Amino acid sequence: MERIVDKMKCCLEHIELAMEMYIDEHEEAPILEMLPEEEKLSTTCEFCKEAAIYMVGN
Repeated sequence: MERIVDKMKCCLEHIELAMEMYIDEHEEAPILEMLPEEEKLSTTCEFCKEAAIYMVGN
């Protein structure tokens, strides 16, 4: 089953992967936002267990 990519939370190490996945799915550049400080503490990267820093999506 193919994953539809709308928004992904990721760490600095996986930002390029998240952006590539979004571009492949939507054929346009994603909006890149830093997560608010309060969300950074409780949110993990979708690709690893590190703390998420960015939200990639539309």
